[in-house]
Amino acid sequence: MTVSKIVLVVAAVLVDPDRRILLAQRPAGKSLAGLWEFPGGKVEPGESPEAALIRELDEELGITVREPCLAPLTFASHAYEAFHLLMPVYVCRRWEGMPQAREHAALAWAPRMRLGDYPMPPADLPLIQAIQDQI
Repeated sequence: MTVSKIVLVVAAVLVDPDRRILLAQRPAGKSLAGLWEFPGGKVEPGESPEAALIRELDEELGITVREPCLAPLTFASHAYEAFHLLMPVYVCRRWEGMPQAREHAALAWAPRMRLGDYPMPPADLPLIQAIQDQI
């Protein structure tokens, strides 16, 4: 199978002291609007996945994360119609600031065993089991 374009994005599983996971709801007007996702975004040319995630968490949520607080967890590889998504996923348990929905419709702290209750994009769904097993 030939892939037209590979898009590299990065995501964070932010875990609070109660082992709840932060989910962000995609806003109206964007593709997959209304679905819940793990915060993150595209890796820019010349940017490491960790640097991209730190930048995206600041832009999207207004929180400060330091690279030593990011631990690789798993990754997603999913073929959408127009591109193939490759997404390294990091777990983060320490950050500065209170997450705010700057670019999303809403935020939710979900109990890890209830992640499946939130409708998610196809690329995020396979991550649920890995998160429940490892967090």
